[in-house]
Amino acid sequence: MKNTKTNLGLLLIIIAASFWGSMGIFVRHLEAYGFSAIQIVSIRLTLAAVLFSILQIFIDCPGFKIAFRDIPLFLGLGLGSILFFTICYFSAITIMSLSTAAILLYTSPIWIMLMSAVFFHEKLNAKKLIALALAFAGCVLVSGISGGGISAAGLLLGLGSGLGYGLYSILGTIALRRYSPYAVTTWTFIFAACGSWFVSRPADMISNFARAENLPLLLGFCVLTALVTAVIPFLTYTHGLRKVEASKAGIIATLEPVVATLIGILCFGEGLTLLSATGILFILSAVVVLNFQSQR
Repeated sequence: MKNTKTNLGLLLIIIAASFWGSMGIFVRHLEAYGFSAIQIVSIRLTLAAVLFSILQIFIDCPGFKIAFRDIPLFLGLGLGSILFFTICYFSAITIMSLSTAAILLYTSPIWIMLMSAVFFHEKLNAKKLIALALAFAGCVLVSGISGGGISAAGLLLGLGSGLGYGLYSILGTIALRRYSPYAVTTWTFIFAACGSWFVSRPADMISNFARAENLPLLLGFCVLTALVTAVIPFLTYTHGLRKVEASKAGIIATLEPVVATLIGILCFGEGLTLLSATGILFILSAVVVLNFQSQR
């Protein structure tokens, strides 16, 4: 019974990583409308908050309430995790190569494993450490090894994105002890969306909508973006956190760059190098190692 529950959790996290990996399709399309990266983040977070709120009202309206004492927890999830890691990541992209920024973002399993050991007393056994090494090496190979130098600001932004990304697993695990996955994701995105409006130049963003030749089509695509890259993956990932240790979840989520690479090949004609193929095998091996059940 426990193995079935764990396997379901693993499947949910794999689904989440797969949906996150499709983000490039939506970002590139919205950039063509003149939106900046931060504005795309704001659109995604705002519409996701609306969709999560509607879902929460229909599924469990009484569960929409949160205790006043838990507001700092959800501020940490919304602003300290989701919004912080996104701003750090997109800022890092502007001052370094995409591959280097991606490598630094996927230091998140390391942060999760360290924080899980401190806050949840999860054991750092050999299986986790081997899987962590495989996953990180795989991310380096999939993202490509950049030969360019890294500035101190770029390094801090990149590491900050990994820390913020990993913080969701830690704070989300704590929040799930008191609230349903729907309540956790809803309030996380409400706080993140509110914060995003302070950094996204909303007047310019609204002007872009006003200039759109086909506004209904643009709005529909924005809703689809929020649904595919935020609502579905964050719900499945948060559900998965109820069944899988945070450190394991962080490592399994490194499947995201694998999916992104495959989408780049299939949708945008990007080539698959030997290093990328090797990286994909490393990441898949990490998932297999984590799911391997030792027998007595």
